[in-house]
Amino acid sequence: MIDTPYLEVDVDRMERNLTGVAALARSAGVDLRPHAKTHKCAEIARGQIERGAVGLTVATIGEAEAFADAAGITTCTDIFIAFPLWPTPAKAARLCALAGRVSLRVGVDSVEGARHLGALLATASASAPAPVRRIEAVVEVDSGQHRTGVVPERAGEVAVAGTDAGLDVAGVFTFPGHGYGLGDTRQRAAAQEVTALGEAAASLRTRGIEPRIRSGGSTPTVDFLDRMGRSGVLTEIRPGVYPFNDAQQIEMGSCGFDEVSLTAVSTVVRSEGNRIVLDAGSKILGADRAPWATGHGRLLDHHDARIVLLSEHHAVVEFPHGAANVPRLGDIVRVVPNHVCTAVNLVDELVAIDGSDSRWPVIARGANS
Repeated sequence: MIDTPYLEVDVDRMERNLTGVAALARSAGVDLRPHAKTHKCAEIARGQIERGAVGLTVATIGEAEAFADAAGITTCTDIFIAFPLWPTPAKAARLCALAGRVSLRVGVDSVEGARHLGALLATASASAPAPVRRIEAVVEVDSGQHRTGVVPERAGEVAVAGTDAGLDVAGVFTFPGHGYGLGDTRQRAAAQEVTALGEAAASLRTRGIEPRIRSGGSTPTVDFLDRMGRSGVLTEIRPGVYPFNDAQQIEMGSCGFDEVSLTAVSTVVRSEGNRIVLDAGSKILGADRAPWATGHGRLLDHHDARIVLLSEHHAVVEFPHGAANVPRLGDIVRVVPNHVCTAVNLVDELVAIDGSDSRWPVIARGANS
């Protein structure tokens, strides 16, 4: 018996999710490079690589180092840091050290950023104790989220600045993060992603740079991958949430409850009428709640319930009035977090329900720099 709360992975469900997205990528003729910031776990990365993923995507140098350290487990030797890095000399030295261990790709999204990255990598490479494998750079473009990324038609300017600074500019990438929403939000974001990458690729070609990598995709938009793949624009996708799924994906319609593989196992500590209180608060579930979400999370086995109040160590759950299935004091309940990425980053290990209740370390937890 494990004391609650803790994060549990239904391995059978997770493996079905891994297999399904890998098959989808193959049928569309694109590479799969999943974003490991969701699971931060070597065992899950290995499952993705074994099913044909060409490498991993991460958000930070620290995450890349964690998975490079676990290369014997993951068999991953190809990592993309999908972030517009502005490195210090120390970070440039870390990048060069990584490039001596794995094939490494990094993001840039401005002329100034490309020049800065190229100059610091050149200096760090010159002082490295061993020859450094050349690091690829890809230009991030904004496909509608308006967070990072250059406007598509100016991607060529950034690429030229990168090549002039000594970078191996390999193509373009985007993240359709504005695909998180209800209605036709996901489909519209997928279409905008393809348009932006196509325009960015053309911008590179007009400047004599072939964009051999055209990278996009997210868990909410992979449902439309066949359409995107047939367009001939994308060469790879980088979904992250799909091994686990979460309450956001349920409410958007990109998965069902039967495709959720990670839950926070918790205990009912109070039960009165149609309201219960669980011992799983924001310190195990995370605090994210999108404006369109109907609660602070969902219950895997009680689809009509909603978490109406979330504190650090309490989750208050309401059931419809007159519901006959309200859990009692002491009952065990499985909670689906709204945003699984933030939940995983709150724990040191995942309890894998695979017949032996294995413990999977969250190796990249807190690797934020």
